[in-house]
Amino acid sequence: MRALYFTDTYPPQVNGVSVVTELSVAGLLDRGWEVGVVAPRYAGGPGVFGRAAGRPVLELPARPCPGYPEIQLAAPRFLAALQAARAFRPDLIHCATEFAAGWVGQWVAGRLRVPLVTSFHTDFGRYMEAYGFPRLRGPVTRFLTGFHRRARRTLTPSRATRAELLERGIERAVVWGCGVDATRFSPTRRSAERRRAIGGDGAFVFLHVGRLAAEKGVDRILAAFRRCRDTLGNAVQLVIAGDGPEREAIARQAPDGVTMLGYLDRDRDLPELYASADAFLFSSTTETLGLVILEAMASGLPVVAAPAGGVADHLEHGVNGLAYPAGDIESMSRFLIELATNPAFRDALADGARRTAERLSWDRELDRLDRCYQEVLAEAAGEALPDRPDRSMIPAAPSPKA
Repeated sequence: MRALYFTDTYPPQVNGVSVVTELSVAGLLDRGWEVGVVAPRYAGGPGVFGRAAGRPVLELPARPCPGYPEIQLAAPRFLAALQAARAFRPDLIHCATEFAAGWVGQWVAGRLRVPLVTSFHTDFGRYMEAYGFPRLRGPVTRFLTGFHRRARRTLTPSRATRAELLERGIERAVVWGCGVDATRFSPTRRSAERRRAIGGDGAFVFLHVGRLAAEKGVDRILAAFRRCRDTLGNAVQLVIAGDGPEREAIARQAPDGVTMLGYLDRDRDLPELYASADAFLFSSTTETLGLVILEAMASGLPVVAAPAGGVADHLEHGVNGLAYPAGDIESMSRFLIELATNPAFRDALADGARRTAERLSWDRELDRLDRCYQEVLAEAAGEALPDRPDRSMIPAAPSPKA
């Protein structure tokens, strides 16, 4: 069986979508699929995963996005993609993103008359508000809705996001992709040397990992930490790892006690960094999953976050972290002080975080993905579904209004 992925982001570019997409491709290869990838052509080396998984079917020319050079905008080469896809002969096409590569993938699927699967990783309609363009939220949301309605399955990583997609009439939306590698990210990766390097000798270390962009709300983390430091002084430190268009603005706003590390190698540096901190801070309210949340939990870090979007699926207040109302800086700062001054409470939450992560196996999720594809192919062929299918991957019947 052959699956062809179309994606606007793939290693060596590093973000939640590229990570999950590459994991999906590698997992399908392990399960006997032949997998091809159509993705942008990036400058530089092989990326943090070594050679990215999957057979490169076509590399689309790409240019840096104006004002956000970390994002590469692919050129929509429709005819070249169709020719390459015909040579690959896919049984199924999966569009992991909705931009140029995704548009091309949908067009190719229609021309080849093969089943289409899509992923809804990011609610770009909400991003429009964060970037100061609230009037664009409606048009962007309508575009995304039309894009995903064409698919036989739309995979999204949270129950909250699936419910929103169903309300928009995307009736074949299913929850998939809630996984974390609890071996790579583990408390056993704690490093005394790393901890000294981030100022952890005698101080409680808060950590934030992620893309430094407007929608991530890192300014709110800085505001809460400033209040915490006003109370506890040098007893607390904040480490921020990641890069993005807001990096310089965040550096200007940062109070004393903040260390900014920039981009770190995902294999070599991030597991140690997570495990060497004491708690994880998160402020975004636009996440469909929030992969860094799960990586922090797997590393034994209690999480302080707003229970919005996909974060709400995994954050349990008083069990594996502390949930504050979205935008409530006062509550967030109070929770930071509580964690930093109550070691027994912090340790109990850390244990709960690790237990949460241990339940979220990528192997299970990849088995479900394999099963999902087989069900889609069976439906497209007009065949009966196999016995005992994974019902969580089969959407409910369309509502009467559809």
